[in-house]
Amino acid sequence: MKIGPLEVWPPVVLAPMAGITNAPFRVLCREQGAGLFVCEMITTRALVERNPKTMRMIRFADSERPRSIQLYGVDPDIVGRAAKMIAEEGLADHIDLNFGCPVPKVTRRGGGSALPYKRNLLRRILRAAVANAGALPVTMKMRKGIDDDHLTYLDAGRIAVEEGVAAIALHGRTARQHYGGVADWEAIRRLKEAVTEIPVLGNGDIWSADDALRMVAETGCDGVVVGRGCLGRPWLFRDLENAFNGGDERARPTLGEVADTMARHAEGLTECFDIERYAIADFRKHVGWYLKGFTVGADLRRELATAESLEGLRASLAKLDRDQPWPPNTDTPRGKSGERDRVHLPDGWLDDPYDCVVPEDAESDISGG
Repeated sequence: MKIGPLEVWPPVVLAPMAGITNAPFRVLCREQGAGLFVCEMITTRALVERNPKTMRMIRFADSERPRSIQLYGVDPDIVGRAAKMIAEEGLADHIDLNFGCPVPKVTRRGGGSALPYKRNLLRRILRAAVANAGALPVTMKMRKGIDDDHLTYLDAGRIAVEEGVAAIALHGRTARQHYGGVADWEAIRRLKEAVTEIPVLGNGDIWSADDALRMVAETGCDGVVVGRGCLGRPWLFRDLENAFNGGDERARPTLGEVADTMARHAEGLTECFDIERYAIADFRKHVGWYLKGFTVGADLRRELATAESLEGLRASLAKLDRDQPWPPNTDTPRGKSGERDRVHLPDGWLDDPYDCVVPEDAESDISGG
């Protein structure tokens, strides 16, 4: 799969996930298999203002190539400035634009999955990003639309082609669906049929490498984007590489191997955050994902999920049954799920799908979604 000048094989992308896809997690995933591994969502305003936290978030490990940054922005001028900054300062090798985030604090500003409804504003943002990115490929990730009455993905796909976007990823859910229900792979197929000039990647409900192969077979998409399926399971990327290369081998680590990965993950976060107690607190959310399906007593699970130091975490990990085999039937949903009653939007957002008005205070200075 070619994304501009980048040759990506296997055709697999790690979806940017707020609070998850920082450098330590990306390194663990990249060690397992090749592909594109995208950092957490970075707001364009925070980037151009050189917000210290944001500048730390775009640090990449020495081993990371190519380097991918996902930008969130609503103001075309600021998006253009951010793209130019990335290109001129060599901050990344690839820029992805976020039009898929469904969380209220993003959509109520007109960003994320709310934005493609404004067709001309979307066009201006894409044009600004591509024009200022130089030789860097610009891609976009989106959802089907705001809800079933306001679908936008086919129009957005055509606009992306016309404005020089190098590839499109579609999450087969609307913003209102959030992460609930079942992803609509048929929409991915329709987008691929409508957009033949550039790669179309599918996203949604890929819990195993076999799911990825099935998505490609059923939709004709050129590649896949994997998000929640790899939570607590970086070796999914080994499975994906084997699967796309025609192999049947699948990673089935013992609990001891999982524990070793958990320790490395926490150690990496400690180096990344600089302050150990923050790093260990951040790691706690990963514990349940790593231990999914394994037989671990409630007291030990609680001990691991409330660790306050790296030493304490290591001591608790040492109590696990290292010989316990990989549990069956764990290729199932991980992470958040559930639909929303409504999508939070700026006042009057649905009145005119073609106006280019940027909502007041649209540009957030807080990166990470």
